[in-house]
Amino acid sequence: MLRRQFLSISGVAIATAGFSYDDMIDHMNISGTDEMQQNSKVLFQPDEREILHLASLAPSGHNTQPWYIKYVEPYHWIVGNDASKWLPAVDPTQRETVLSIGAFLQNLEYAAHILGYDVLFEMLAKSNQDEHVMDVRLFKMSIEKEYKSSIEKIENRRTVRSNYQNIPLTVEDRKYLFGGEPDHIDFIPNTSKEFKIINEQTIEANKLQIHRDAAQAELSDWIRFSTKNAKKFRDGLTPESMEINGISGWVLRNFYKKSSVMTTDFRNNSIAAVVHQVSQSAGWTIIKSSGTTTGITNTNCAYSQTWTANYTDGCSNTATSISITYTWTVDLVA
Repeated sequence: MLRRQFLSISGVAIATAGFSYDDMIDHMNISGTDEMQQNSKVLFQPDEREILHLASLAPSGHNTQPWYIKYVEPYHWIVGNDASKWLPAVDPTQRETVLSIGAFLQNLEYAAHILGYDVLFEMLAKSNQDEHVMDVRLFKMSIEKEYKSSIEKIENRRTVRSNYQNIPLTVEDRKYLFGGEPDHIDFIPNTSKEFKIINEQTIEANKLQIHRDAAQAELSDWIRFSTKNAKKFRDGLTPESMEINGISGWVLRNFYKKSSVMTTDFRNNSIAAVVHQVSQSAGWTIIKSSGTTTGITNTNCAYSQTWTANYTDGCSNTATSISITYTWTVDLVA
């Protein structure tokens, strides 16, 4: 169960020997650690740097990247939960934070296997708020293994839910995507009555959140409209990460600011985008968990499968669907 347990919590800033480098974020953080390593006398091996770089490409809510790495020794780290990256307005219990860290850990395992390492995980966290989440140790594989994975598939993952086909998934597609977790996953195809009901409720839920000033203000704190802020913070949502390019991207970079997010036009455009996106999906994937930290961890294992292509390690065989499916994660309570 440890492998399942690890899949929902993780990190990417560095803390070692009393030295903190908490502003290291996104994939550029791991690639740019030379000065940090000189100051802290921690010399990351090339494979360590590459694995953490690829792990840091994992998705997270508002791209806050709510993780850090505490260096213990070569190929031995503690993955932590960075409270400064929490989203209290939209994620008051840190459930989505745990899912985001789990995506980081899933990427870490995939990347380690690609580079020829087995990974040993030991769960440390007992709640979503615990700082130390996972003890991670890497070991060079004694026997060469073949993994149907590649660095390019990690680097090219999309999270923008637009421009996908909406043809129904075949039974073979669904087995390929979800076959490893049948007890945790239900699939609602876009030909069903339930699909329409979930679409309507999703749009309504997004309207409620978009019209909540606290949630919208929190979003504004994490949008990096300008190129200057994107380079400065190296986190959050940029026009490029939202695939807004060309003239529209230029307008956002040069004329939009935090206060723009609070305007009626911005909110209405956000709602319109949600309406458009749900109309494109091939269906809904309902992933169930117990609601505990471990249960959410298991949920993230199943969730990660639908986003990363052709891995044969970790949870189970995974693939990227030709038709995007929206995903809900549902906590089961007595």
